[in-house]
Amino acid sequence: MITVRLIETRPDGQQITHDVQARPGESVMHAAINAGVQGIAADCGGMLTCATCHVRVREPWASQLQAAADDERSMLEFTAAPRTAGSRLSCQLELKPALDGLVADLPETQY
Repeated sequence: MITVRLIETRPDGQQITHDVQARPGESVMHAAINAGVQGIAADCGGMLTCATCHVRVREPWASQLQAAADDERSMLEFTAAPRTAGSRLSCQLELKPALDGLVADLPETQY
């Protein structure tokens, strides 16, 4: 299993950490949904037609990911929360053993 750490910052500044277990080949989005993480809406179910699974991947993990394809870069233009250098759509992040321990921040909103 691969562990992904998703960090949610509540409006009061409190940080909640979600350690999610995933299988190789599973997307970060599916792993988060299966674990009941509320900060990823995933309205389109991973079909790359919305931007409600936005995450901000921290280094050193962000630089280890495959570059975003044109479709993903286009959809990132529609995120509700401001984008950062590590912004990605979690539906497009396929997990592999080398990504065990990946850390990403959940944006303050997906809408």
